[in-house]
Amino acid sequence: MFHIKTYNQIAQEGLNRFEPSEYALNASEQADAWVIRSHDVHEAEIPPYLLAIARAGAGVNNLPLERLARQGVVVFHTPGANANAVKELVLASMLLSVRPILQGVRWVNEHTFNSQTLLERAMEDEKRKFVGAELRGKKVGIVGLGAIGSALASDLIQLGVDVVGYDPHLSVDGAWNVSKQVKRARHVSELLADIDLLSIHMPLTADTRGIIDASWFNQMKPRTTVLNFARGELVNDSDLLDALDGNVETYITDFPKQQLLGHPRIVAFPHLGASTKESEVNCAVQAVDTLKSYLETGNIRHSANFPDTELPYIGKRRLAVLHLNVPNMVGQIASRLAENGINIDNMVNRSRGDVAYTLIDIDNHQNEKLSVHTLYEIEGVMRVREF
Repeated sequence: MFHIKTYNQIAQEGLNRFEPSEYALNASEQADAWVIRSHDVHEAEIPPYLLAIARAGAGVNNLPLERLARQGVVVFHTPGANANAVKELVLASMLLSVRPILQGVRWVNEHTFNSQTLLERAMEDEKRKFVGAELRGKKVGIVGLGAIGSALASDLIQLGVDVVGYDPHLSVDGAWNVSKQVKRARHVSELLADIDLLSIHMPLTADTRGIIDASWFNQMKPRTTVLNFARGELVNDSDLLDALDGNVETYITDFPKQQLLGHPRIVAFPHLGASTKESEVNCAVQAVDTLKSYLETGNIRHSANFPDTELPYIGKRRLAVLHLNVPNMVGQIASRLAENGINIDNMVNRSRGDVAYTLIDIDNHQNEKLSVHTLYEIEGVMRVREF
C-alpha cells in the first residue's frame, strides 16, 4: 500500500486513477509521494521516506530540484499536458493585439444613449477608431519549439501566418512535431529583425533569466508585439519599459509584475495559461500515471531532476538505485550483487547532470538472498528500492 499526500486542488479525474486497493490518499503524514500544483516546496522539510513528488503542471519553479535529487526524491511534471490551453490563449492574445477589440468593447460599455438610432449613429462615427489588421499575412517569430511553440506554429500556419522558429536545444523527437513550413532561424538575430510578433516559449534557467533585454528589443523593427506566456523572469523589465518607447508596440504576458502594472500598452493576464478544466484534468492524469509507474515499477518518465529511464517490467525481481553520476558506479553495484550471489538479467543506466539512475532486473532464484544494505555502503548511493 502506497500512501499519497495531496496539496492544492488536484482534478478528481486524476486522483481516481489511484486504485483504493493499492493507494491511500491523505491517510498518513508519512506519505511515500506528494501530488502538488502550486505548493511551494523550497522551504519544506523533506522526510527521508518520501520517494517522489509529482507536479500537475509543466513548471517546476516551486521545487528545489537539486536538493530533492540529492535526497533521492524524484520530481515529476507534466510537459505538454497544458500545451493546448496555453496555445489557445496565445492565439487569442495575438488576435487581440492586431485588432483593438477590447478597446471597442470598452467604448460600448462606457457610453449610454437615449435611443437605438443615436447608438447606431455613434457607432458609425466611432468604429473607424477601432480599425485593426488581420493576423493572416503577418510574420511571427517563435522562440522555443517545444510542445506549446510547435503547436502554436502549426495553427498559425493554418491561419496563413508566416512563421519563423528558433530553438537551439530542439531534440530530434521534438523536431518531428514542428511543421515543415516553419522557417528555421539559425540565430535569434535572424528572427528578430523582420517579424511583426514575437512569441516566447523557452524554459527559465540560470542562463535564460533576463535574456530578453535591450539587445533583443533593439534588433526588432518598430511596432513589434511581444508575447510572453513562458515565464515572466525571462524578460528584463527595465529594458522592456524603455523598449515600449521604442520598437515594442505592445507587451502581452501571463505574468503580471508590480513594476509593469498600469502601463497602457501592457496587457497582463492573471496567470491563466493552463486555467481550463481540460488542462487541469490532463495535468492531473499525467502526473498520477507517471508517479504510479515509478512507484510500481521504478520506471521514470517526465522527471525534472532525474533522467528518463525505462525498462520493460516483466515481473522479475528488480532493483532501482539512485546515485551520483561518478565513474565506476555501475561496476561497484554489479560487484556488490555478484558478491551476494545475485545474477543480473537486465540493466539500464542513465545520467543527468550530477545524478544517475540504474534499473536492474535480477534472476529470481530461490537461493538468492538480496542484501540491499550492502549497496548503501557504496559512496554516492542515495536510495535503493526493491520491487
